[in-house]
Amino acid sequence: MSTATSVQIAESRIDARFAELKDQGRAGLVTFITAGDPDTETTYQLLRALPEAGADLIEVGMPFSDPMADGPAIQASSQRALKNGISLAKTLEVVRRFRAEDSKTPVILMGYYNPIYHMGVDKFLTLASEAGVDGLIIVDLPPEEDRELCLPAIQAGLHWIRLATPTTDDKRLPKVLENTSGFLYYVSILGITGTRAAAAEEVGAAIERIKRHSKLPVAVGFGIRTPEHAAAIGKVADAAVVGSAIVERIAEGLDENGKAGAGLVDSVTELVRNLRTGLDR
Repeated sequence: MSTATSVQIAESRIDARFAELKDQGRAGLVTFITAGDPDTETTYQLLRALPEAGADLIEVGMPFSDPMADGPAIQASSQRALKNGISLAKTLEVVRRFRAEDSKTPVILMGYYNPIYHMGVDKFLTLASEAGVDGLIIVDLPPEEDRELCLPAIQAGLHWIRLATPTTDDKRLPKVLENTSGFLYYVSILGITGTRAAAAEEVGAAIERIKRHSKLPVAVGFGIRTPEHAAAIGKVADAAVVGSAIVERIAEGLDENGKAGAGLVDSVTELVRNLRTGLDR
């Protein structure tokens, strides 16, 4: 069976991190937070704390008013962030601030095309590159629309990270892998984020099939909530992605006015440490 050719991005933090994880014989932990939830300063403090707590790569959600692929927890986080004045420009500024202190942890922006379209593709890619963004996951742009953003992003030196699902069959998979680099994000369940969890056996079989088409690392997300489940996924995947559980922990740390409580960052980092411990078992 043919193997898809991967896109090469020079001096890639993502490639370096996955190579490091492979050398160490461990699975990566990819954490997701929504930019501006509940405010930009808390987002910055979380970004600073996550790598030390055990996050190997960080996905930063770009809030959008109609996040149709996201479950209730991440939808609510987007609404909180938008209510508190987050914008795409402010999201990029938070990443830039983080990158000034951390030159190694890969940062991937995840979200929808609409905010990027309204900013302007060229302006967005320039600002994202300058801020130290490493890759993009844009969930509503299929391979057939690669000219919109994917190809310009690659030209700007950003990884284009694509989603594959249980319904991505062998006929469709080569198209999904086309122009994909950094890693492939395997959505382990059908439906929205933060709902049920897939069994590691199902995921393992899916990853074996994907690996017959590509040498890219495969990160698995949707439904991973506990150290035990992260550990099971880590045995079959190159990385586990945790989003809704972290976003819910952030929500639990808000005070009665919806502001960040004193222990919010510590509570989130405790969760991430526990997930990391699970993966390292």
